Amino acid sequence: MEDPNVLGRRVKAERARRGWSLARLADVSGVSRAMISKIERGQSSPTAALLGKLSAALELSMTELLSSADGAAPGQVRRAADTPDWTDPDTGYLRRQMSRPGFPADVTEIVLPAGARVPMPAASYAFIAQLVWVLDGRLSLVEGTATHVLTAGDTLELGRPQAREFVNEGGGECRYVVIVTRKATA
Repeated sequence: MEDPNVLGRRVKAERARRGWSLARLADVSGVSRAMISKIERGQSSPTAALLGKLSAALELSMTELLSSADGAAPGQVRRAADTPDWTDPDTGYLRRQMSRPGFPADVTEIVLPAGARVPMPAASYAFIAQLVWVLDGRLSLVEGTATHVLTAGDTLELGRPQAREFVNEGGGECRYVVIVTRKATA
């Protein structure tokens, strides 16, 4: 990420905007108050799974949570070197944010290292529609007892909200794009 504590400030601002205490966000997300406090102060970088829990609780996509609220104006070229990214400290899972805040879809490139497993809670899918498009490598997407194996060129539109795990069982990196749009919520 371009600013190391964009995430912490964003979590704190979203919590304040809702009038939530640390305890309330902890209850809703299943993430401890101590961990949320560390994230807000920039003292800890969450894993992708923990980020999924926070984004679900706040009803923000992971992209929205990782992005500063202000974005550059559309119509400007953003060079690869200027593309914001975030790396999971446990798995090495890398997210590169291709679209800017305000664009009607979140477009994110993911690089999943060999052997990495990234679980995502069902709640993180409750308010979004998501398409996964594999560019290179092999991705196993585990949904309950079903496993979808995707290779270069394959796509999968995710269905109803359920816990999922993104797995790279191959010997090399898996690179894929995730396209997210917001669904209406009740």
